[in-house]
Amino acid sequence: MWLLISDSHDNIDKVDRAVEIAVRNKVSAIFHLGDFNSPFILPRILKGNYEFFGVFGNNDGDLLYLQEKAENKIMRSPAEVKFDEKRIFMMHQPFALNAAKASQIYDYVFFGHTHKTTIEKIGKTLVINPGELCGYLTGKSTCVLLDDKSGEFEVVKL
Repeated sequence: MWLLISDSHDNIDKVDRAVEIAVRNKVSAIFHLGDFNSPFILPRILKGNYEFFGVFGNNDGDLLYLQEKAENKIMRSPAEVKFDEKRIFMMHQPFALNAAKASQIYDYVFFGHTHKTTIEKIGKTLVINPGELCGYLTGKSTCVLLDDKSGEFEVVKL
């Protein structure tokens, strides 16, 4: 089981709740799709017993300290990751979204930035934007639990 989050924008309460969901569901990985904002939020995200993968967003400040706090586990967007024998394409802004979907070389394509939850299956590729964790723009705070083996998912409202 994986947890997908994006656009946390320093919302401590929502980050803590997402981490509680991750721990309760014994996720093996958290994927953060950008816009952490400040480095102080990272220790809250990284305190569980799971792998972490992240990409920088357009609102992230102090990239060097974010990278240091994340132990070099935040990448420039877009990024490719292989985890649990799955090929994953991650990005914040969806500049390469259409190309990634059309390529059919990825099991999963994850993106953020729009603050809107989006889930679609294109051929073999499951495309997910977990929406905004912070809840600032839409008034809806969401994340996605994903069973990486079956592709089944749950949009979790915080």
